[in-house]
Amino acid sequence: MRHRPNAVMLFAAGFGTRMGELTQNTPKPLLKVGGKTLLDRTLELTKGMSPAHTVVNAHYHYQQVVDHLRDTPVQVVVEEPDILETGGGLRNALPLLGDGPVFTSNTDAVWRGPNPFQLLLEAWQPKEMDALLLCLPKENAIGHKGQGDFVLRETGQISRGPGVVYSGIQILKTGGLKDISETSFSLNLLWDKMHQTGRLYGLTYPGKWCDVGSPEGIAIAEEMLEATDV
Repeated sequence: MRHRPNAVMLFAAGFGTRMGELTQNTPKPLLKVGGKTLLDRTLELTKGMSPAHTVVNAHYHYQQVVDHLRDTPVQVVVEEPDILETGGGLRNALPLLGDGPVFTSNTDAVWRGPNPFQLLLEAWQPKEMDALLLCLPKENAIGHKGQGDFVLRETGQISRGPGVVYSGIQILKTGGLKDISETSFSLNLLWDKMHQTGRLYGLTYPGKWCDVGSPEGIAIAEEMLEATDV
């Protein structure tokens, strides 16, 4: 089994309900921020990793995602009749991703700063880690109103609680997925198992990030990209 991730899973199957009318006829990953779709912005970040395999899952208005990626090397896994959530969707795509650690990423965020995938790769220590989640201090999570998702210790290990915000990008070992009985489930189930063994880690992102979760999030993200401060 390889130790360096060389496959990427992008989650693009969700309904985007909070976007209201914008996603009535369009899947959220194909909405544009600053003239580029959210999906294309994420794909551009992955290219620097030269992954052997890039897989996108799709469910809601899936044909639009399939058509958008038709002339690219990206493989699309359509989830039907039911959506499988992040954990079920990742497990469903494993035949295309292989058996080593993989990058996984949401496709509804915009970044300003160093390549998040590259930072994770440089910090990845497979002997100690089963997952490495890229997180942000709340002040760098533009437009985010929550209290944070994890407490980040000095050792790099993370646990549930108010603190840093999970960015949606990680490196993850997938072996534990086979032990989960549910068909549709969140990756939270796998993270909880990793936390119990002390192998769930986090890394702080030094730049800015905006989760485009609502219509106003598009304007906030575009303003972040145009800002001149560091």
